[in-house]
Amino acid sequence: MFHLISLKKLQEIRIIMNEERPKNSLTPYVIEDTGRGERSMDIFSRLLKDRIVFIGTDITDHVANVVVAQLLFLRMEDPKKDVNLYINSMGGYITAGLAIYDVLQWMGCRINTYCIGQASSMGALLLAAGTKGHRYALPNSRIMIHQPIGGVGGSSADIALQAKEILYLKKRIHEIMAEATGQNVERIAQDSERDFYMSPLEAKEYGLIDEVVTPKK
Repeated sequence: MFHLISLKKLQEIRIIMNEERPKNSLTPYVIEDTGRGERSMDIFSRLLKDRIVFIGTDITDHVANVVVAQLLFLRMEDPKKDVNLYINSMGGYITAGLAIYDVLQWMGCRINTYCIGQASSMGALLLAAGTKGHRYALPNSRIMIHQPIGGVGGSSADIALQAKEILYLKKRIHEIMAEATGQNVERIAQDSERDFYMSPLEAKEYGLIDEVVTPKK
C-alpha cells in the first residue's frame, strides 16, 4: 500500500523555512516535538526516520553517494524492515544509477518503489528494481526507457574504447530491465532504441511496475 506518515505524526510536525541556510535553498525544514523539546531538521532527514528515501533530481555521482549512504544507514539500523524509495527523476549517469541499483539488490529487505511525476532512463531502472509486487506509480506519472546516451572523442583508440564501454553498459541495462520486467532482452533492446514512454497502466502491462496507486474515495 502507499506509504504515508501517520496523521498523529503530521500533527506533531510544523514545516518551516530555516532562515539560517542559504537563500537559494528551497529545502524545507521541520520542527518536531520530541517530548523533551523541539528539534529542527531538513525534510529529507525527517523522511529518513520513516525509512523513506526520495530521489527528486538527476542521478549524479553526488546524488548516488547520498542515496547509497541513506540505504546503508537504514540497513544498519534494521536490515529486515521495509525501505520506501520515491522517484521523480529524468535519469542521469549510468554508473551512478547502477551503484544505487546494486545496493538496493543487496539490502536484503523489501524495497517499495514509487514513481511520482516521472521515472525516466535510470529512474525507470530504479523503479523496476524494487521488490516485485511492491513497485508503484501514481496515476499521472510517466515512465520512459531508452538506450544509453554518451559522447565519444579523442583519438581513434580512445573512441573505440569508449564505444566498447557504451555497448557493454547498454547490454547490461537491457539484461537488468529484462529480468525486472519479464520481457526478453530483444524486446527491451528494440523498445529502447528511441524514447519509449509509458503511462502507469502501460508500465504495469510491461512488467515495470506492479500497481497503479489511486486515491481512496
